[in-house]
Amino acid sequence: MDMSYYPANYPVLKIQDKLTEQLVARVVYSRPQKAGRAIFGDLVKYGEVWRIGANEATEIQFFRQVRIAGKKIAAGRYTLFAITNETSWTFIINKDTDTWGAFKYDAKKDVVRSTVTIQKTDAALESLAMAFEKATGGFNLVVAWDNIKASLPITF
Repeated sequence: MDMSYYPANYPVLKIQDKLTEQLVARVVYSRPQKAGRAIFGDLVKYGEVWRIGANEATEIQFFRQVRIAGKKIAAGRYTLFAITNETSWTFIINKDTDTWGAFKYDAKKDVVRSTVTIQKTDAALESLAMAFEKATGGFNLVVAWDNIKASLPITF
């Protein structure tokens, strides 16, 4: 399991008394390995709901109200899924938490969906990685694995 914060390095900055921004978001996820496998379109099937990682479904927590795809999202814990295809991902924020994989995914519990265009990268990333990056009016959740990168815009 791994964890990323917005603002980046929040726990370290907090103990060093160097915070310049309040905590807004945290994502907790498992980091599957490529291990020589074909990832997108094979291991991660196109058109199917994916937990974005391995093992327990990825969890995203907002510590204040944010907006995704223009919709207000209340502070709280959510599960993060995606539907991938060759040119885009549809990120899904879902109310059902503490679940394994996407086996019990229920679209009725979706809070918001946001479709973004993916970017192809020059180098393949062995382990799935997630990080937040500052952006105008908010930040992006960047998800990268193999030679694909997708960014979910989140605003205040």
